[in-house]
Amino acid sequence: MQSTSPLVFLGLDGLPWSLARELSVQGLLPNLTRVMDTSGPIRAELPELSPVNWTSLFTASPPGVHGVYGFTRMDPQTYRLSFTDFTHVHGPTIFEILGQAGFFSRAVNMPLLAPVRPCRAMLVAGFPAGGLEGSTHPPVLGGMLEDLGYRVDADTVHGATDPAFLLDELHRTLRGRKKALDLLWPDMSWDLFMLVLTETDRLGHFLFPALREEHHPWRGPCLEFMAAWDEVIGALLDRYHDLPDPKRLIMMADHGFTALDQEVDLNAWLARTGLLYTSRPPENEWDADCLDARTRAFALDPGRIYLHTRDRFAKGRMSPDDARRLAAELETALRAITVDGRRVIREIHHGRELYMGPQAHLAPDLVLVPEPGFDLKGKFGRTAVTGHFGRQGMHTAHDVFHFDSAGAPARTPTDVGRHILEHFGLPRQAVPL
Repeated sequence: MQSTSPLVFLGLDGLPWSLARELSVQGLLPNLTRVMDTSGPIRAELPELSPVNWTSLFTASPPGVHGVYGFTRMDPQTYRLSFTDFTHVHGPTIFEILGQAGFFSRAVNMPLLAPVRPCRAMLVAGFPAGGLEGSTHPPVLGGMLEDLGYRVDADTVHGATDPAFLLDELHRTLRGRKKALDLLWPDMSWDLFMLVLTETDRLGHFLFPALREEHHPWRGPCLEFMAAWDEVIGALLDRYHDLPDPKRLIMMADHGFTALDQEVDLNAWLARTGLLYTSRPPENEWDADCLDARTRAFALDPGRIYLHTRDRFAKGRMSPDDARRLAAELETALRAITVDGRRVIREIHHGRELYMGPQAHLAPDLVLVPEPGFDLKGKFGRTAVTGHFGRQGMHTAHDVFHFDSAGAPARTPTDVGRHILEHFGLPRQAVPL
């Protein structure tokens, strides 16, 4: 095994670099401020979702290789939607690659890592794991964390309509992350230590305006939470500072965040344009089986449009040539969508051009990046194209926080994962750049 210096990684889920800079300038995040001068923004892999980008980090590969394109995936034969988990991830993780080379990793609250696959590491999976069972390796670690009051995630269902409850939940899960840090750091029998704080993402979805608006009624409690969050960052930075040189620290968000003005449902828009039909009323917003064979295009969250071709979907009727023509027509029509005189779509990417790799065939045909404020959705059964459904913040593909004490440039979380492997003398995986 090659001897090398330890690497510490801190994940800050959903933290926009511009907000971090703003709050640091105001003196509200003294610990994060310690790295702000040499930090900067990168871009998320598309779609700009947590499972896509954390998977890109912990596999050091883009979506066309690891095969994760969203929180949900649809069976093209049954049209059943299911939540994505680690069983859908293709390829090895950086923990497995490092373990095979003789290095030992510890990771706390890494999203999409459950059900955990055993390897030479101590792993604690994060969202969407429902609990600690099946989410830790070794399994005994789950019992140890449970005894400490550790919880995988906050109750955002109740918290969506009760800000005080949400903040209590976030404080509780944050205390759990700190206890996990205290438990797993001290013996120093690791080469890579990773801690992910997902609380900023939850706060952003339901109270993001409070972080930016001086007179927002929930600003005080939100800033109190951010102070507690910053204290956990300080605890990790202090521990890192005490490590002997050489060493390396990387900090990264998986996507940015901004205030949400309107949700824009692409399926409602496709239905209005005569491209989406249902054979019966959907039972819920996830009931994709309601799609009729006449459908030519449909969407999944957040901005993934699939062309209903016969070579890909059981009910599809379109030929590849028809699909190519429709894609061009859709691109023109989508760019023309406006709400209150504002353009909705900022970027349109064709899946065949955006993704390369062995799992690129799973990719959406079109990937849309909205203008800030417009949160793209792909529900089933909504009739209104626009609306508000309780959330106040949304992901962005831009403005993604990044810091590397080694100064290595990165474009996306995939690059950051590759830098981790390279730090330990391991070559980048043979995947498309």
